[in-house]
Amino acid sequence: MKHGDFTGLAEDYSRYRPDYAPVVLRTILGIVGRPISEIEAVDVGAGTGIFTRMLTAAGVRSVTAVEPNDDMRGRGAANSDNKNILWRKGSGEATGLPTGNADLISMASSFHWVDFDKGISEFDRLLRPGGCFVALWNPRFIEANPMLVEIEAYLTKLKGGEINRVSSGRSGFTETLTERLEACGKFFEVIYLESKQTILFTPERYVGAWRSVNDLRVQLGSQKFAEFLAWVEQRVAGLTVIEATYLTRAWVARKPV
Repeated sequence: MKHGDFTGLAEDYSRYRPDYAPVVLRTILGIVGRPISEIEAVDVGAGTGIFTRMLTAAGVRSVTAVEPNDDMRGRGAANSDNKNILWRKGSGEATGLPTGNADLISMASSFHWVDFDKGISEFDRLLRPGGCFVALWNPRFIEANPMLVEIEAYLTKLKGGEINRVSSGRSGFTETLTERLEACGKFFEVIYLESKQTILFTPERYVGAWRSVNDLRVQLGSQKFAEFLAWVEQRVAGLTVIEATYLTRAWVARKPV
C-alpha cells in the first residue's frame, strides 16, 4: 500500500469514520453568501462521500463528488441515494469539470494529497467570482481521553519512533496553510474555523475506524499494523463506549468578485 491509496479500505472508511462538526459546515455555508438552496458545490477527493452527504443534507442545490480512487468512489456512489449528487472520476489537479460553475469547492481530509499549486489553480478555474474553497480535516483530539493517549503511545513504541501523521489535520501541512493560501494570489481573504465534538464509539466501530487508516499501514507495515489492531481490540474489549473527541478544522478562502 502507498500513501494516499485507499484501495481496500473503502468499506471500513464508509462505515466507521465520523462526520465533521455540523457547526463548521453551517458556518462555511454562511460564508459562501448565497442562499443554501442555490449553492452548487464540488467535493474534491470525496472519498466515500462523508462530507458530500453532509452538504446535500444541509440543502445545497447540487454536489459533484470527484474522487480518483475507484474503490472509494464506488462505495460513495453506492451510499449516495440523493439525486443531487453526481459522482465522477478526477483529481484535485484535474477534475475535468467545466470552468466557473462552482460556488463552493471542498476538500475534506484530502487536500494534503494534492499538489498545492496545481490544485489551487484548478479550484480557481472552477470557482465563480466570489466563490469559496474550503480545506477541512477532522483529527482526533486525544488529549481529552487518557486511554487514547495510551493507544497513541503504544503506536510510537511499536514503530520504534515518532509516527508521522501525514493525513492528520494537526500535521505539519496545516501549520502554514493560512499563509500559503494568502500568498498564492488566488484569494482575497482566508478564514479559519474549528469546533470540537465528542463521538461515542462502540468497540467495533472504534477498531473499524483504525482499520480505515492509510498512513499508519504504510509506516508500520502489514505485520505491525495487524499487531496494533489486535492490541487495540484487546484494549477496548468489554467497554460499552469509547469517547473520542474530534477537532474539525477548516480553512475557507474566497475568490475575488
